[in-house]
Amino acid sequence: MRPRKTFLIAAVLVGWIFTTYLIFLKNFKDSDPKKDHEMMQKIRFLEKTIQLEENSRDKLYREIINILQKEDKTTSTEAVPLKGNGDAEEQPPQIPVAEFPPRPEAEVILSKFEHKFIDGDVNNPVIPVLVFACNRLSVNKCLDDLIRYRPRADQFPIIVSQDCDDEATRSMILSYKENVTLIRQPDQSDVTVLPKEKKYKGYYKISRHYGWALKTVFKQGFESIIIVEDDLSIAPDFYEYFLGTYPILKKDRSLWCTSAWNDNGKEGLIDGTASELLYRSDFFPGLGWMMTKELWNELAPKWPRAFWDDWIRQPEQRKERACIRPELPRTRTFGKVGVSNGLFFDKHLKFIKLSEDFVTFTKMNLTYLQKSVYDETFLNTVYQSDVVTLDELKRGLVKTKNPVRITYLTKEQYKRATKSLGLMDDFKSGVPRTAYLGVVSFFYNGQRVYLAPNTNWKGYDLTWS
Repeated sequence: MRPRKTFLIAAVLVGWIFTTYLIFLKNFKDSDPKKDHEMMQKIRFLEKTIQLEENSRDKLYREIINILQKEDKTTSTEAVPLKGNGDAEEQPPQIPVAEFPPRPEAEVILSKFEHKFIDGDVNNPVIPVLVFACNRLSVNKCLDDLIRYRPRADQFPIIVSQDCDDEATRSMILSYKENVTLIRQPDQSDVTVLPKEKKYKGYYKISRHYGWALKTVFKQGFESIIIVEDDLSIAPDFYEYFLGTYPILKKDRSLWCTSAWNDNGKEGLIDGTASELLYRSDFFPGLGWMMTKELWNELAPKWPRAFWDDWIRQPEQRKERACIRPELPRTRTFGKVGVSNGLFFDKHLKFIKLSEDFVTFTKMNLTYLQKSVYDETFLNTVYQSDVVTLDELKRGLVKTKNPVRITYLTKEQYKRATKSLGLMDDFKSGVPRTAYLGVVSFFYNGQRVYLAPNTNWKGYDLTWS
């Protein structure tokens, strides 16, 4: 009987709303044309009222179902099996289990973000910050930064997507109340992998989480999303950086992301006075980056089961497109513990320098980053610089203060130079970290240095990975 009563209640609510709507339309059927504007305002008000009532109805319906389910559960536990002598069978002590309330659909939660542009201006978009979280309680460090430096809450809504269903982490996220919107990855099932890939199971779950969350948030109609992991600190001009580079990312089809990260952004390897300096990079940096809905629509149908970041760096996905990256990083990771078991952290990542200056990128002319302008200027600067040897640079024998160039011809030469200079030495799909057209730009002893291939460079070699 309970289900019939439940559906009867729901039917009455729906009928009442529909009847109200018909009566309203009838009353205004023969209205004076001069009052059309007033009528439209009342219609919009009624539509909003109906939407609120429908939301309330859905909430009431979920509460009714929840109550009935709890009653069924109580009824079933009251029927205790009996022993042969008629006494109730002895039950083991019950250990309290954390209960999660029924989770509303993520689409319902995100539907509150109705506006996709500020004041209807297509050049002033709403860009959600999508934070990926699991079971790190230190997510509060990331959220504190995001909220502290956020210029406008309506332009940069913070959406945390949580996997793992960790109760303590969820409570931490919810403690931020209206400052943060929480959605939860609904598929908590185990991942089936081959025995030899068992140790990589975490990467499968991460890829599944990314795919679900990106699909869910982009489904709301946003033009772009800033993606942040729960172990990142951000610079004061983090939002300004992405807002300033947004127009060029949308305009130049040879670009496919803006990243706040510099893989070689350690003290001593960057020009600390060049906080406004930006580059094009063939290497996808990640770690705080912005993608457009056009790129997501391209990648979504073939989203991988695991290792999404290495997959996105493959030639089939990159298609010779570049990312924008800064000289001084706008993000820094504090997450030593994770599925990668602290890979690179102690030797490299913990030394990344976070920019402390505020650069007004939105007031700068960034058209120099367009491929049609950038390539010629960059290559001329690189290949007109004096050639020096690694040994001369290391021993301080370089006489000029102008930019200099170290040439590499083989993978072994490249790795020898990077290891000696403290740069990251690995490749992904043949592309060195931070490289553009094969060139890696860095600072050494206060001097600009380009680690570059020869002028007859033919492109990246996949065998170098």
